[in-house]
Amino acid sequence: MKRIKLYERTRWRFTLIIIALLVVATSIYYTNSVAYRLKLDEQKNVELWADAQKKMFMATDKEYEYCDFTLHSMILENNTDIPVIVADENMNIIETRNYGDKDFQIDTIFFKAELNDLSENQTPIIIGDETYKNYIYYRQSTIITNLEWFPYFQFAILGILLMISYFTFSFNRQSEQERVWVGMAKETAHQLGTPISSLMGWIENLKLSYSDNEDLKMIAEEMNVDVELLKLVADRFSKIGTSPKLEPINIYNNLQKHCNYISQRASRRITFDFPDEKKLNPIIVNINPLLFDWVIENLLKNALDALEGTGEITAQIKEDQQFVFIDISDTGKGIPRNKFKSVFLPGYSTKKRGWGLGLSLCKRIIEKYHNGKIFVLNSSEEKGTTFRIQLPHI
Repeated sequence: MKRIKLYERTRWRFTLIIIALLVVATSIYYTNSVAYRLKLDEQKNVELWADAQKKMFMATDKEYEYCDFTLHSMILENNTDIPVIVADENMNIIETRNYGDKDFQIDTIFFKAELNDLSENQTPIIIGDETYKNYIYYRQSTIITNLEWFPYFQFAILGILLMISYFTFSFNRQSEQERVWVGMAKETAHQLGTPISSLMGWIENLKLSYSDNEDLKMIAEEMNVDVELLKLVADRFSKIGTSPKLEPINIYNNLQKHCNYISQRASRRITFDFPDEKKLNPIIVNINPLLFDWVIENLLKNALDALEGTGEITAQIKEDQQFVFIDISDTGKGIPRNKFKSVFLPGYSTKKRGWGLGLSLCKRIIEKYHNGKIFVLNSSEEKGTTFRIQLPHI
């Protein structure tokens, strides 16, 4: 079911991306088509302007006296959008139009570069005869240039809006998930309270009723240890959503405590190789023991599951000037490389029974409450896995 839902979400995302790309491609195609048609119109207008320029340039005195050049003058004057440069055979600029407040007699460097660029990229319109020729160069109007860039600008705006929408949606979803996590955790702590209290009462009754039976007393003591652990779990759940208090702890002592507890409940075919706290200088880190112990327990339980009854679990502590690194390794079945990040997602589980929340909770505890990181350092299928916790050094 989870895979089907994930597939459905992926398919919808892919479909929306395809639709967005089609909209953008259609917009670019249509806008470029319109811009191309306007370019052709501009070219015709320039040719008409050049023809009017040619008629007036080549007119004789008699033609000036008897012919009406009003239309030609209007054509010349009405060109207010298309930048035009008129140059002679020696590439000396005679006239310019529609370059704003720039004057070719003053802004010589600009117009020289502009003329060189135009002459290299287009064939000029020639007016004149064999004895004297002028060359007309033109650049497309700013309207067409803006029109060509418009779909890309539109695409950029759309992209920004999509990013804002995505981050807003993600933030809202994370906030909603946070409320769900907190509510579920506190409700779990509340529900655990009653049976834990009852179990504690029954254990005390067992101790008093069979005080002369050493075997039952020993069993009751072990049961009490597990009930205390249940109390600890309930207390942890009740702390979710609040700001936990961090305190300096020797990480070697913390790991040894977990090693002692888990080794007594593991298969005899599983060995543990943890640092000997008595032989090493203390390494102090700021942690909340209640929540941090939860992380270590989850990692050790996952390691036991991966070993399937036989193998080795090791712990190593490393440090540099900034961080303390805690590596928990096992010789179990390993994790595929493409699942290194997926294992921390809520709902991810390789067990037939399980909610897939353990490593997700570990990640939240380490990153949100301890300003650290937790990740798969390395793993090989059928060879084992190493999880690394990275905490700030004091």
